[in-house]
Amino acid sequence: MGFWPCYSYSDPYTYGSTNNAASVGLYWPMSQSVLGVDLAPGLHISGVLYRYTTVKDPNDPLLVNVQNERANGPGYIFRETDDWSGLPGNTINKYVPVELSPIGEWGRGSITTEGQGDVKDPSVIYTYRLDECFNPQSSPSCPGYKDLQDPQIQPVNYDLYNALDDDAVRSAMSPTDPELYEEEEEDEDMENAEEEVTEDDFERGLAAAQNALTLASGVSQEMVIGAMNANVNIASYYSVTMSGGVYQESINLPDSQLPENERGLRNGLAQQLLHERMVEQQYIKLSF
Repeated sequence: MGFWPCYSYSDPYTYGSTNNAASVGLYWPMSQSVLGVDLAPGLHISGVLYRYTTVKDPNDPLLVNVQNERANGPGYIFRETDDWSGLPGNTINKYVPVELSPIGEWGRGSITTEGQGDVKDPSVIYTYRLDECFNPQSSPSCPGYKDLQDPQIQPVNYDLYNALDDDAVRSAMSPTDPELYEEEEEDEDMENAEEEVTEDDFERGLAAAQNALTLASGVSQEMVIGAMNANVNIASYYSVTMSGGVYQESINLPDSQLPENERGLRNGLAQQLLHERMVEQQYIKLSF
């Protein structure tokens, strides 16, 4: 079964069908990779074409549901139930038209069973209508299309400013200004004074800077060592006292001398006699 697109200048709609959504299993998402079509805002589902084969005993009850969840709420936006109770396994081909609804309202699809039996070789294909003029600006043939042209850039008339025509600029650039000459002479004197600095002065300055850095380094090192020693000072722990006292002995022995264990003595004597007898037997055997 095929669905051919319809092209007309006055008709902005395109009709078609998706791939087999159940090719990925009995549960499938309504995604572009599964359906094989661009999920544009103007795409509306118009029907569901499905096919599957049941494997069952004729006497067993079986219900098969082909359905899609509602993406924006509870329940299903589409659900078709086939009753196979009392029937042998077979293949069904069925097309169910639905009221046009946007693709964004269609959630996850699935094929579920109730009872005893299995479903194999499923195929679920969605027919759709695409409104190419959902956005009127997508084509000049769409109703409501507006021709948006670039605005005309109006030329701007303005006069270029020439700094050399400014009286204040010409006055500042005049070579007869005595203040400018005085400033230039002061700058030359400063440059000459800087050039008169000898190599010895430069070396003394470096030595003084090095001595200052060495002194500062020693001071900072002493401060770090003092901070470390403060952290390990345990003198404050010696002044801590713990609550407690003397624990008196609570066990009292009434007799200062325990009596002899007569049973233990008899057992020990018997063991000793047995040991001596065994040793004597060994010597007797060795003598023969």
